[in-house]
Amino acid sequence: MNSDRSLVEAVMAATPGAFERLMAEYQGLCWHIIHRMVRHPEDARDLCQETFMRVYVNLHQYRHESPLKHWIGRIAYSIALRHLQRQKTPIGEALAHGEATPLPDDVADDFDFSAACDDLAIAARLRTAIEDLPPLPRMLLTLYHLDDIPIPEIAQITGLPVGTIKSHLYRARLRLRELLEPISGELQ
Repeated sequence: MNSDRSLVEAVMAATPGAFERLMAEYQGLCWHIIHRMVRHPEDARDLCQETFMRVYVNLHQYRHESPLKHWIGRIAYSIALRHLQRQKTPIGEALAHGEATPLPDDVADDFDFSAACDDLAIAARLRTAIEDLPPLPRMLLTLYHLDDIPIPEIAQITGLPVGTIKSHLYRARLRLRELLEPISGELQ
């Protein structure tokens, strides 16, 4: 958090290269959130640029109450969500109405994501299967399993309840299992 504070202060003081450091630090997070929801690289690039423009303009509002990555992630998520809602797609409409059925907090997590990635053929199939998921579960799965962001942090980034995130992750893992089992046999 101290490094967040010094980076924000450097950007606010217009220190040369400070904003570029901020962008370099958080561009991966921004890209994962937006691209996993939007899926179109050109749109994702534009929305990432919009995110960092909004970060730059509103950085004075950051209060250091949570890590900077949560604040930036929240902006990226909001921009991607607004983009989907403007498209009037079924997922955009569902997101606009907050449609999700949370599961209990003690949902079993028996799908071993890392083991599924060990075999290159399965990893390629896994990437394809992840891309076939709806935008929100795809983004949540990426943040949780590939970026190793804990569920409470994802909740802070997205503003979604922890139970909703767990529900999406659970269903996404079930869907991935359905798609991968015929090729790799029973995943343990």
